[in-house]
Amino acid sequence: MTTIPNDPFYITTPIYYVNAKPHLGHAYTTIAADVARRFHRLKGVPTYFLTGTDEHGDKIDEAAKKENTSPQEYADKISALFKDLWPQLNISNDDFIRTTEPRHKTVVSRVLQEIYDRGEIYYSEYEGLYCVGCERFYQERELVDGLCPDHKKEPKRIRESNYFFKMSAYQNWLIDHINQNPNFIRPKQYRNEVLSFLKEPLEDLCISRPKTRLTWGITLPFDENYVTYVWFDALLNYVSALGYPDGDAYKTFWPYAQHIIAKDILKTHAIYWPTMMKAAGIPLFKSLNVHGFWNMGDSKMSKSLGNVANPLSLKEKYGVDAYRFFLIRDMVFGLDSNFSEEAIVQRINSDLANDLGNLFSRVIAMSLKYFDGTVPAWDDDEDKAHSLSLAVDAEEAIRDYLESMEVFAFHKGLAAVFKFIGRMNKYVDETAPWDLAKDKKLEPRLKTVMYNLLEGLRIVAGLISPVMPDTSKTMLKHLGFDDSALEITLADLQSWKSLKPGSPLSKVKALFPRIDVKSAKEPASETPSAAAPVESVPSALKTPLKPEITFEDFSKIDLRTAKVIKAEAIPKADKLLKVTVDMGEGVERTLVAGISKFYTPEDLLGKQVIIVANLKPAKLMGQLSHGMILAATDDDGLCTATFDRDFTPGSQVK
Repeated sequence: MTTIPNDPFYITTPIYYVNAKPHLGHAYTTIAADVARRFHRLKGVPTYFLTGTDEHGDKIDEAAKKENTSPQEYADKISALFKDLWPQLNISNDDFIRTTEPRHKTVVSRVLQEIYDRGEIYYSEYEGLYCVGCERFYQERELVDGLCPDHKKEPKRIRESNYFFKMSAYQNWLIDHINQNPNFIRPKQYRNEVLSFLKEPLEDLCISRPKTRLTWGITLPFDENYVTYVWFDALLNYVSALGYPDGDAYKTFWPYAQHIIAKDILKTHAIYWPTMMKAAGIPLFKSLNVHGFWNMGDSKMSKSLGNVANPLSLKEKYGVDAYRFFLIRDMVFGLDSNFSEEAIVQRINSDLANDLGNLFSRVIAMSLKYFDGTVPAWDDDEDKAHSLSLAVDAEEAIRDYLESMEVFAFHKGLAAVFKFIGRMNKYVDETAPWDLAKDKKLEPRLKTVMYNLLEGLRIVAGLISPVMPDTSKTMLKHLGFDDSALEITLADLQSWKSLKPGSPLSKVKALFPRIDVKSAKEPASETPSAAAPVESVPSALKTPLKPEITFEDFSKIDLRTAKVIKAEAIPKADKLLKVTVDMGEGVERTLVAGISKFYTPEDLLGKQVIIVANLKPAKLMGQLSHGMILAATDDDGLCTATFDRDFTPGSQVK
């Protein structure tokens, strides 16, 4: 079992390079850091979350020239895009660092001077293959078919005098540190990748650029004719933002530093950064947490390749919590993942609408119906006699969730939560509250069942809060929590039966309405195709009239009244419900209706509907449907057809 520490928690993203606008890759990294930060806040420990922008170097200078502006003006514009985006994705960073800020430049100059004074920087002439996109020199063995592996361009051969950091002197020390600290680089495959790279001799690192070639950077404190190499500048943001070396934040949080990066900057963070810190006398970070790429089709999502997804448009289209959930649930941290809007829709409809949303709606609806909108009190004797409690399942979910989230296995943490949600859905079917409600003698059992379900929803609301903070708060409000009690803690979650009996519940709309998308796998429409159009008088109807029919045609349709006695969602179906009705036949009749976007199963219970009773049976999503429920649609949605008074089931509609 993973030990769950209670140390302070400092989480950082890379500072994003301002040579292009933010895309989905940036959003994922920053949301992952936000989830980690919120998880540790759930634990009740002090937290600090840093992100920001990297604004010096060749690429910024080139981008500014293309827009006919200064590097500073260009950096200001793009940095603002990142800073303004994060609140819209519900990201709760404590600080936003920019490498053009005086507080950062001061620390960079201080550290460079310290390393120089220790004799770890020297001056020499160098000739090498330089990639402008990466802003680094490459060895020929690192190229792929003579091209930069990331930018697919041939590097330029440059010969010039520069300053070099004695990085090679730290190779054996770094290998030993990685081997002695298994969690220094994780997941394991990236630790192995770095160790494999370190089997080859490590070269010294060029850390300057002559001002004759580049002026947009931090001037070396020991030679005003040079600016600092962008990585030797950018990496120091992790300590400059904390007020290195004397700031209170630095003293409190740096010993517990966790970095999140994508795998394309592994070398700079796993080799350059540790050796820089060692040379400067800065204690090393605790862990480097490396995630994979989001792929679009067959290639990595990349601003240089132009195949990026706009995070703001996706958030507007699907909602911020659903968007956050998809990114965190679908990527196995450390591995690559494929992005598509079809995958987003499938995840929303399956996990959020069908599993979580349906459970929440039906439990709240039944509680409102059976207990006048308040949390019922449980009965201990019923708990013991009938094994009605969900406490053991909740305890298991919390344990698995904690172990996974602690090591950045976010997808596993969410899987543990949704396993518990699945158990709760099964619990509803096993205990059948609607049957218990029919017998007054079974009221204690009904109260106990419904209390356990409501308490389970409280646990779920807390566990999803790092990933879906707004949904968590919505759930808690409907469970009777006021605004001052919406920041739930781990201690709250680990205390079963914390929900107070008598707390007011409130009616809820669908947490996550299903998204209706056309796909090849969706069942065929239940509505027969119209015949060829015929001439008719002009009409203002939005949906044109179908061709005329005779009374004889109409009389072939047998419309009957029916009463809904049971309804349930159909797994993996975006809009279908399995509805069981009483049509006065002496046996139950099952229909499949495409109305789940507008009705929960609980909404339909006891409802009087009109059905086409003599429609030829058809199989939809594996379910045989004996008829069709009539409904009307307009711009505001869908409504089933009914009457203004009760009719005997089976009555004919003419």
